[in-house]
Amino acid sequence: MDSPRTNPVHSGTKELAAGQASVSRRDARIGREQLKSLASANLGWFFDGFETYSLILTVAFVLKDLLPKTSLHDIPLYAGATIAITLFGWAIGGLAGGVIADYVGRRRMLLWSVALYAICTGLTALSWSWLSFAIFRFVTGLALGSEWGTGTSLVAETWSDRTRSKAAGIMQSGLGIGFFVASLAWHFLSVTGPGAWRWMFVLGVLPALVAVLLWRRVPESGEWVAARQQDAGRGRRRRVLPRWRELTLLEVLRDPRLRKVTLIASVMSLVTTVGWWGISTWVPDYVSQVAAEQGGSASTWSSDAGMIYNAGAIVGYIGLGFLADRIGRRWTTFLYFALSLALTPLLFLGPKNLALLTPIIIFNGMFTLGQYTWMPVWLPELYPTRLRATGVSFVFNAARFIACLGPLAAGAIITRLGGYGIAATAFGCIYLLGIAFCFFLPETKGKPLPQ
Repeated sequence: MDSPRTNPVHSGTKELAAGQASVSRRDARIGREQLKSLASANLGWFFDGFETYSLILTVAFVLKDLLPKTSLHDIPLYAGATIAITLFGWAIGGLAGGVIADYVGRRRMLLWSVALYAICTGLTALSWSWLSFAIFRFVTGLALGSEWGTGTSLVAETWSDRTRSKAAGIMQSGLGIGFFVASLAWHFLSVTGPGAWRWMFVLGVLPALVAVLLWRRVPESGEWVAARQQDAGRGRRRRVLPRWRELTLLEVLRDPRLRKVTLIASVMSLVTTVGWWGISTWVPDYVSQVAAEQGGSASTWSSDAGMIYNAGAIVGYIGLGFLADRIGRRWTTFLYFALSLALTPLLFLGPKNLALLTPIIIFNGMFTLGQYTWMPVWLPELYPTRLRATGVSFVFNAARFIACLGPLAAGAIITRLGGYGIAATAFGCIYLLGIAFCFFLPETKGKPLPQ
């Protein structure tokens, strides 16, 4: 039998009372518990954003440094493969992290994932070949993937029904802030020499370690504690290492209603993920190419495009949360998909003038990357507490098993056709699928979280 110190189910009446008090406070004003949970989830997503965009900004320079000269003409293909490998690791880590968070708690899983991230991003800076770099990217992806579903569940379970979607938008903005800071850092580091990319990955190590120390004070989700106690009261043991028949993921897939919701939401997640990883990750490279053709600095414009794009994304993240409380989850998501569909060809096939491209990049970032907020806003409201981290993590991460092929395919198309426009426009058509499927999910605006 697990000891009271390691198993929350046997932690006694004091923890149960704390959990019930936390649940009741969800209807009260915003307090320290809510702010701490939001700050921790936002910070975790910030690190993910910094690490991810560091890869996007530096991958061409990494490959020029690590690949043999005979392979330099295939850089888009290797870049797509590197991003695909990262996404594949992200998918595995995300699925595993969500399931584990439903057994060990949201707070503990956040600490574990950020600590692993800090170690892995440091190892990436030591890469000596493309193969070693790819391996480190895969392992880093495992750590990155496990943070989102855990943080999303923690925020949803500690904020009230009236403020939950807004908090989710602020949480999701951590990714855009991380992207922006990475772009800013690369703006200054890119001119320091061919090994500048290594320092980008070193930068992410120390702040993450500091965060691990700070997060020891973050409270556990009261709803999760209460759900564990209820399971114990019903005689349902939630082992930290359960038998396969007891896995929360199997419970999600066995329930007809949850299975339907999960299938529909997974298609929508695939649209968002393929749309961004298969298209928008090429924005810095595309803009740097346009700048070079006009006599500008490719590296400077690459970082500047990243900052411009992600400034728009931050507005889009937060704006989606507020808009979802005004017009509902369904119509807000529809609007973001529709505008992404329209803005993608406008960016990649539109004017080649850098002054005209700038506002297009901002609006493109608002909707192609900002649309990710539909998931932390809508998904937690579709799953019961004891299965929430598993459900939202599955939807968010399972799409990456397919989406990892997007950068790989886009890189091949760009290499063969010698340009970004056709590849981006072709991949942009996937937003039509999201427009159709968002009408099949139940509207949850103003409704309490299912217990």
